[in-house]
Amino acid sequence: MTRLSKIIAPSFKGVHLDLKREGHTHYWLSGGRGSTKSSFIAIELIIGIMKDPNANAVVLRKVKDTLKESVFDQLVWAIDLLGVEQYWHIPDAKLVITYIPTGQQIRFRGADKPKKIKSMKFARGYCKYIWYEELDEFTGMEEVRMINQSLMRGGKKFVVFYSYNPPQSSNNWVNTEKLLTREDRLVHHSNYLTVPKEWLGEQFIVEAEHLKETKPKAYEHEYLGEVTGTGGEVFDNVKIRRITDEEIKEFYNIKRGIDYGYATDPFSYIVGHFDRKKRRLYLFHEYYKVRLSNREAYEHIKEENTDNDMIKAESAEPKSNHELRQYGLKITPVKKGPDSIKYGIKFLQSLETIIIDDTRCPETAREFLQYELEKDANGNFKADYPDKNNHSIDATRYSLNDEIMKFKEEQQKKSDPDNPTPQEKHTKAVRQMTGGTPQVSAFTDW
Repeated sequence: MTRLSKIIAPSFKGVHLDLKREGHTHYWLSGGRGSTKSSFIAIELIIGIMKDPNANAVVLRKVKDTLKESVFDQLVWAIDLLGVEQYWHIPDAKLVITYIPTGQQIRFRGADKPKKIKSMKFARGYCKYIWYEELDEFTGMEEVRMINQSLMRGGKKFVVFYSYNPPQSSNNWVNTEKLLTREDRLVHHSNYLTVPKEWLGEQFIVEAEHLKETKPKAYEHEYLGEVTGTGGEVFDNVKIRRITDEEIKEFYNIKRGIDYGYATDPFSYIVGHFDRKKRRLYLFHEYYKVRLSNREAYEHIKEENTDNDMIKAESAEPKSNHELRQYGLKITPVKKGPDSIKYGIKFLQSLETIIIDDTRCPETAREFLQYELEKDANGNFKADYPDKNNHSIDATRYSLNDEIMKFKEEQQKKSDPDNPTPQEKHTKAVRQMTGGTPQVSAFTDW
């Protein structure tokens, strides 16, 4: 009898117990070098198949050629460690492992062409387990969903493992997806410090400590598995969480914005609340669609904006603004002007927090989390903010245009105190005409 506490690192005890009680479907296991996350998955997968006579597994990596010397060998290691090698058939050439008593299988696939991964038939049971190794090598969640939709058929309970070393950029799709809310997902992070030293060996510890002393940032990323960032992240003040109906009922400073699109660019309508005192922005409603007619947009907005409050929309679409007004909406076009994107983004960066409900606003959450400066041919960050994949960001900027204009004037005043703002120029001119500070009684009707 093998005691799991002797072969599974202590940090994975909670995940093991959750698997045992079938607590979740999707298990996202991230970590640095030596965290033993892949070893843990391999052990759980072998045990799971031996316990459930109807369970089969498909193990995936992005590139097929990497399967043999990674996940295949990892599962062979787990079989040997558990002392059950006599029950498994492990061929030398073929990428399949078979549980001899029942014929259950572990199959291996490369996702070079994900559309070719179709629903699989097994001699017995169904594909209960799916394992994505080196998840960050996959192109995106759309690709993963496509594969899951093909494989997760014909059974009552599924377990999907995702193992990866977190990419350096916080805006990488894997790191942003991990932050999104999903009740059937368990997220776990580990590193080598939670693993018994004798499992790793003395030289592993020496190499880790050397990198810690010489290149601490690289150590944090490679060994601790931390998202250290590339320096090009635009928004570091985004918080993803559920915004409750009770909170929304208390919101009083509602902001609405529209960024137009049609063919390839989506129409984006965003609704939020701006807490001016605490400098917090709450985004809790979006309508985000391609090939959307203005009439369809109106029907949705009318239902959401029951009091027909003012909406700020981009000025580059006067025809669309006019049409929505004809339907009865109150639309104010926002003049872009020089540096409008720069000051709009700087204003959003200056806020204490941008709280986004990713259940209500999934595309908005994705855009804010993944928005990043681009690099030039020399690998240096470009000065301008990229004008793509930012439709909800633009709609948010438009909705806050009044606040952004005030912020712009303040920033310009700070950078050049001798150059008064237009409002200050107007006040000065009035005082000169009236001989000092104007009194209310000094003004008459036309």
